[in-house]
Amino acid sequence: MSCSFTVQKTANPKPKPDPNTLKFGQTFTDHMFLMEYADGAGWHDGRIVPYAPIPLDPAAAVLHYGQEMFEGLKAYRAPDGRVLLFRPYKNAERARNSNARMCMPDFDPELFVGAIKALVDIERGWIPEKEGTSLYIRPFMFADEPFLGVHAARHYKFVIICSPVGPYYDSPGGGLVPTSIFVEREYVRAAAGGTGFAKVGGNYAGSLKAQAAAAERGCEQVLWLDAIERRYVEEIGTSNAFFVIDGEVVTAPLQGTILPGVTRDSVINLLKKWNTPVSERRITIDEVFAAGKDGRLDEVFATGTAAVISPVGRLVSAGETLNIGAGGIGALAQRLYDALYGIQTGKLPDELSWTLAV
Repeated sequence: MSCSFTVQKTANPKPKPDPNTLKFGQTFTDHMFLMEYADGAGWHDGRIVPYAPIPLDPAAAVLHYGQEMFEGLKAYRAPDGRVLLFRPYKNAERARNSNARMCMPDFDPELFVGAIKALVDIERGWIPEKEGTSLYIRPFMFADEPFLGVHAARHYKFVIICSPVGPYYDSPGGGLVPTSIFVEREYVRAAAGGTGFAKVGGNYAGSLKAQAAAAERGCEQVLWLDAIERRYVEEIGTSNAFFVIDGEVVTAPLQGTILPGVTRDSVINLLKKWNTPVSERRITIDEVFAAGKDGRLDEVFATGTAAVISPVGRLVSAGETLNIGAGGIGALAQRLYDALYGIQTGKLPDELSWTLAV
């Protein structure tokens, strides 16, 4: 489909931030994308306008019943000046699945990607060029119809905002930094039949209690276990988890409780391309600790849009701590990061056709 949107440029451009001091998700660009949905009219009135607060009725359904979803992807500046998006149609696919789970309206993937391209094109001057930086793109959708009563809304807003960002975890030079992870055995992230596979705010709000407990133990993130037996490994924080045991790379299968990460899928594809054994299967936390004690656990890392690859240097559980390798960055995690970041930034050949130029 053809995507054309009206554009209203800001009369008061903001100063660009210093790329050397960028924090993740704290600075926002000059413009945003807005589009409305109404029963009977469908999606309409797509427009790029100056970044500003969004008026919201106190009875808006999203405030009372949490009917919303969001996505996250990045734009990168290539050495030749091109602006590259990384697999945006995978984000469109996941957003549509989230919408279906939340009883929200569907959309054409071309509309989703076309809106992102249009906004990024306007904001290309905001894309930092320093190593480890990028333009983070946050599309989101929410029910803004005012009513009190539990049923699907009939009116929604689709919004896209952008933020120039530095590394998700502070690290010299913007590269990888090993993290410490707390094994959470009381709280759970998702259960079968729930919203674990959807990218919705409730999943994240529900994780904050465990995140705070992890921070008290000196850990950056939480390792989630399954909701039934509290044995099977699921995700690390908001990222997908990978374990390298006896030369095999293992990650949890997509069975409704795991977010289908775009980076996760990319990692699996790269490992297969490199003929590295990789399997999507259930693995218990006891297996992980046993492999660590026996010297068979070579690496643990998490994957996600924000940090790309996050090596894990330490797992902290009730009464015991497992140091992984020498607590540093594993060779496979580094290779995957270099390959993905190289493709994303146009510094390496895109043999799998993952990037899209704006």
